Amino acid sequence: MLIRLDMNSPLLEKLITYRRELHEHPELSMKEYETTKRIRKWLEEAEIPVLDYQLEVGVVAEITGNQPGPIIALRADIDALPIKEETFLPFASKNEGVMHACGHDFHTASIIGAAILLQERRNELKGKVRIIFQPAEEISQGAVLIEKAGVLDGVEAIFGMHNKPDLPVGTIGVREGALMASVDRFEIEITGVGGHAGIPNNTIDPIVITGQIISALQTIVSRNLSSFHNAVISITQVHAGTTWNVIPEKAELEGTVRTFQNEARQIIPELMKRTAEGIASAYGARADFHWYPYMPVVDNSPMFTKVASETARKLGYEVVEAVQSQAGEDFAFYQTKLPGFFVWMGVDGSKEWHHPAFHLKEEALQVATDYFTNLTINVLDQWEK
Repeated sequence: MLIRLDMNSPLLEKLITYRRELHEHPELSMKEYETTKRIRKWLEEAEIPVLDYQLEVGVVAEITGNQPGPIIALRADIDALPIKEETFLPFASKNEGVMHACGHDFHTASIIGAAILLQERRNELKGKVRIIFQPAEEISQGAVLIEKAGVLDGVEAIFGMHNKPDLPVGTIGVREGALMASVDRFEIEITGVGGHAGIPNNTIDPIVITGQIISALQTIVSRNLSSFHNAVISITQVHAGTTWNVIPEKAELEGTVRTFQNEARQIIPELMKRTAEGIASAYGARADFHWYPYMPVVDNSPMFTKVASETARKLGYEVVEAVQSQAGEDFAFYQTKLPGFFVWMGVDGSKEWHHPAFHLKEEALQVATDYFTNLTINVLDQWEK
């Protein structure tokens, strides 16, 4: 039997209130103190047991079914961004320079809604549902923090979502395999010989060398990777020099690499290092290459593709093939520990993520709550089938 949240339900009104309160009081990563208190309070009011993992920020609750079964998890992220809000909504941010510009307030309210409906139907549940309200997604530290606290112990699968502004409300994007890219950072420092800008023959110009390296790095994707790989190498910062008539000794560049294939992620750093060092050496300079792994690919387990799609269709929602995004999500870290599935939730947004005028249609709260309530029940029901 399908569980649906009625449009006129007091619960839906409550979820809208929750979402607006969170939106009005956003908090940055690892500073979600009041957000944590609010979530805990709302869960306790619904008589949903909150587990004590001694987390400074973030909340974990658990719903125990009356029938035996596995533990599966639902995850929502709770942090906001350092952005000055420009939506002019009546419930716009009251925290100057901080905004829920990525819709985490929507994620949190929706998963609270699913938790309330699941708690009401715990007699029908075949197993346990661990509800994770995770801090610090925007700085990619929250999932690691949750895992280190032991929250994943005993959990056999995890599910989550991200709102998608370009999908209409009532549309859910489902994709097996890679959905969101890995995210890594690199730095390259070029050391040459500085000197007078009018006498460049007595220098080894790191700026010229940097220009050659920037151009050459772009050929890694086009000439060194398989055409079946998707990758982006972006140089986002270049720093060199202090004045107009001096060739500096050093130049520095920094950027990011995104890809959907683990094999590409493994070989790109070595190719970049070889390219930078080779060009620098040819000019008589030195290149120091530094690679900082950040987060892996959001990689959806094929064991849940069918149930993820069928749940949406049975509820009357439209299922589309989720378009991959080069953005990163630290939900990916969970998927290195256990199978999981992450979907796009259509919200018909006004702007793209991280825009100061980002807003979404609150009708999507009903869709997301319905979806994760029924998905949870269906996964538990089908676990042994």
